[in-house]
Amino acid sequence: MSKKNNWKCKSLTELTTMELYEILKAREEVFIVEQNVVYHDIDFKDKVSQHLFLENEEGEVIAYARLLPRGVNYAEASIGRVLTKKSHRSTGLGKELMEEGMAFIQNVWQEKEIRISGQLYLLKFYTSLGYEQVSGIYLEDGIDHVELLFTAKG
Repeated sequence: MSKKNNWKCKSLTELTTMELYEILKAREEVFIVEQNVVYHDIDFKDKVSQHLFLENEEGEVIAYARLLPRGVNYAEASIGRVLTKKSHRSTGLGKELMEEGMAFIQNVWQEKEIRISGQLYLLKFYTSLGYEQVSGIYLEDGIDHVELLFTAKG
């Protein structure tokens, strides 16, 4: 897999019907079915977010993250609903997805801080990207999470 993939980043109104369908399908597959968690996935936050995603040749979303402006989830900008389809894990795609999202927030929104709620088992992954754990462990949808903060240097 090449390091530079053809990422798309769009607001809700810029997404095509098929792109939105594939994003919601991927989110359902990973967060509701695979993780066996029942929750309201579709919320008002989609309306104010940027949707960062990568499609395969068939138009299927294989990686996705929701970029939230500051004041929506936290005082800082945030990244949520981070997913890589099971078939594409352990390929470096998750790291590339996070780096793309962080670059968008820093370069387009001119934000220096990014706060996330990350699943505990991914703590090492997030800290490798420069995030620092800023909370204790808490349950979110029955899964252990921690809050993490990234602060851009300079």
